[in-house]
Amino acid sequence: MSAFAFLGAALAEIAGCFAFWAWLRLGKSPVWIAPGILSLCLFAYLLTLPTSDQAGRSYAAYGGVYIASAVLWLWLVEDAKPDRWDLLGAAVCLIGAAIIYFGPRTATIG
Repeated sequence: MSAFAFLGAALAEIAGCFAFWAWLRLGKSPVWIAPGILSLCLFAYLLTLPTSDQAGRSYAAYGGVYIASAVLWLWLVEDAKPDRWDLLGAAVCLIGAAIIYFGPRTATIG
């Protein structure tokens, strides 16, 4: 469930931000703002669904999924093929996200 929530959140966040990018940077109509806002609201909702006891840990793990999804968006939507550094960076981020999200937890000192 968490993986689907993270992927959905990434798509919603990227699409919402892209709507603003299209309006401000690509000269698209201000009408793009409304679906952008709705998409960003969906992103926020989806990010509440993963099963994590702490929001910060969930957000940190999501960051890796977001980065990999943004590279995929670059390729599929913007038609710009990722280079090896894009792919390596995304892979490192996904590994980091997995460590954060799935790492064993022990009692903290303090």
